[in-house]
Order: sequence, then C-alpha cells, then structure tokens
Amino acid sequence: MLALLSPGQGSQTPGMLSPWLEIPGVAEQIAEFSDAAKLDLVAHGTQSDADTIRDTAIAQPLIVASSLIAARALLGDRAATDVAGVTAGHSVGEFAAAAIAGALSDASAVSLVGMRARAMARAAAITPSGMSAVVGGDPDEVLAAIEEVGLTAANVNGGGQVVAAGSLEALAQLAENPPAKARVIPLQVAGAFHTDYMASARDEFRAVTATWTAQSPALPLLSNADGAVLDTATTGDEVLSRLVNQVASPVRWDLCQQTLQERGTSALIELLPGGVLTGLARRTLTGVPAVAMKSPDDLDKARQLIDEHLATGTGEGA
Repeated sequence: MLALLSPGQGSQTPGMLSPWLEIPGVAEQIAEFSDAAKLDLVAHGTQSDADTIRDTAIAQPLIVASSLIAARALLGDRAATDVAGVTAGHSVGEFAAAAIAGALSDASAVSLVGMRARAMARAAAITPSGMSAVVGGDPDEVLAAIEEVGLTAANVNGGGQVVAAGSLEALAQLAENPPAKARVIPLQVAGAFHTDYMASARDEFRAVTATWTAQSPALPLLSNADGAVLDTATTGDEVLSRLVNQVASPVRWDLCQQTLQERGTSALIELLPGGVLTGLARRTLTGVPAVAMKSPDDLDKARQLIDEHLATGTGEGA
C-alpha cells in the first residue's frame, strides 16, 4: 500500500513555489488558492524571505497550497484512490490530506486553513509561548521532564522526537536541564500550538466550520488525534470536528505511523515541501521506500515509485 503524506508547519522554505510555476496550470491553481486564503501566495511562495513565511498566518496556507499543487501535478488525470491506499498529514498538513482524500475540495481546504492560521496567530499573540523539539533520550523520561516543568507534549512524532510546548520560561527551564541523552531545539514558531494556549483559536475555528460542508473521505485518511482511519463510513462533520479539535490537542504522529505500519504501508510519497515526514519514517518504517518532493525534479522519481508499486500489485487500487 502506498501512502501520500503532507508535511506541517516549519517545512516551508523561501522560493519553494518558483519552479512549480513553470508547470502548465499551476499559476491558475495558485491564483485560486490565493483567493481562497485571502493571501498573495505567489509572492510568499516565490519572493518572501524566511522571516516573512515563518508567520503563522502565512506559513500554514502556503504549506497546504504547496502540498496540493504537488499532489495534483503528481496525480495528473488519476484519482488519488487509483494510486494510494491511505493519506495523512502532520498538523496543518492534515487539511491537505483531507482534500486529497476527497473530504474537502482543494480551495475549501486552503480557505479553511487561512482562517485557522489567522485564529491561531491571534491566540498566540495573547500570551507569549513557544515550542521546542526534544530529540533523543528515553521516551518515558522525556515525557516526564516535559510534564515536570509544566509543558505539554504537543507533537509526539515517533522516531525519538517529541515537541514540547508552553510558556517561554518553562521552555528555557527544559533547555537548561534537558532529559538524559536528549537535545532541546527551539522551534521558529509563534506560539504553543496544539495546547490549551490555542483554546480561543479552536473555539473561533469551530464557529467557522459550523457552516462548512465536508464529505466522507473516499481515500482512507488518518487522524492526528489518535491515528484512527477515517473512511467512507466517516461523516464529513466528523472530519471537520477532528480538524477543529486538533488546533488545541496534541498531534500523535507516532500513532499515525503505527497505523501506516499496521496497514502494511510499503511505499511513501511526501508532498511539497517534503523531507520531515520521510525523515521520521526512516526511523519508524524501516526499509519502506520513500520520495520527498522538494521540487518538480522529484516528480519523475515519485511517479516511478507509484508505477513500480502498482505493478507489484501491493498498492491500492492495484
């Protein structure tokens, strides 16, 4: 089974959309997504510097739009269900995955993310907070150390990586006294995402989705909350509810990877801006071939992986 993965915030890089504009139809896609997000994604994807695209309100729609542009370029005339057996996205990447799964239209996903990002930026401005990656160490000791200083394990990513989130003072305390054999790396984000610091953003976003329409996923979609499989038996309302709750709840990417393993995932493609999720997969889904899409130059490698995988009869729908 082949999985299509969409990365989350922090994966963006300056100019990452520039080479994609050379592909016919992409300029029109970006224009549509810019309208949906109420943001100039062309400028931010081609000209804006790293500090500018670090802004939550810019980074989130830019990443989701980029993943969907890469997905449509990769799939061409083929439906995602003809190529993959599952899709998943990390944090904001779950919105791109929901669109690939058919629960949302591409423009609808980008529009929702634009509103989510602005709500989260407003919530982050209320109280200074942040996030740090804790890499290595004993998993139980890492979680205990995070809890001891009053932080939340906001992302449990597997592969020896947990992201702690909370007050800047508590993050500094964790950095000064890291768990044994672990490194604490501050992340360039504006707030403590996926924690109670985002409660106001969650509530604001819930009001937005109350009038939104979503469908049951045609392609199985993994939930960040618990790695659960959302499929044709899942209502669109449940998909939206999970996307709302995710704003202020931990991302359990470790459980998503566990589900990928249990379902027999045998190939991975990480959409633009790829690299982070395939890196985690190397440590948890050992030996599974993967392609991380970083530019149009990676399209041929990704298509070759799809074709080889389908030819073996191990993919869905093969």
